[in-house]
Amino acid sequence: MSRLLDAYCRALEAACALLMAAMVVLVFGNVVLRYFFSTGWLISEEVSRWLFVWMVFMGAVVVMRERGHMGTDMVIVRLPAWVQRACLALAQVAMLYITWLMLAGSWSQVEVNRGTEAPVSGLSVSIFYFSGVLFGASTLVILLHQLWLTVSGKLTDAELVMVQESEETAHLVLPATDDATDGSRQ
Repeated sequence: MSRLLDAYCRALEAACALLMAAMVVLVFGNVVLRYFFSTGWLISEEVSRWLFVWMVFMGAVVVMRERGHMGTDMVIVRLPAWVQRACLALAQVAMLYITWLMLAGSWSQVEVNRGTEAPVSGLSVSIFYFSGVLFGASTLVILLHQLWLTVSGKLTDAELVMVQESEETAHLVLPATDDATDGSRQ
């Protein structure tokens, strides 16, 4: 399952790169056309905005898989491993519920806007909202997989902390405490 999720996230990363390239072409091309030729692509602004939203949602899925979302870990790292595991499982269940709400709400918007056309492109507005469906469905699968790893005991103690305080401290490992009363480390 992990290899399948990794391959899926690599495909999402490639799609994000393509969307970014398309956005650059649309926006830069429109700027050049307006500046040098006093014309432009009407569709550029609308489509580039849609591409940006899709790129953000796909990127959020990739970051969720990599456990790269920011958070705070100053309390959780000081707890025993079994409490860390329980807290992680509880957090994952809460995230599953919130992701379900996101998925259900996005699907409702897709259904409601199926017949609504975008003002410039004429595309169905449901395409815009389907990015939330992709995010919700993908994140549900990732969270279910992570929850399974958590409750089955397949995560190491180091993997029980999902986030780091900052990117600067992400590579640091807390030193083991010693029994010395003076607090000195060797």
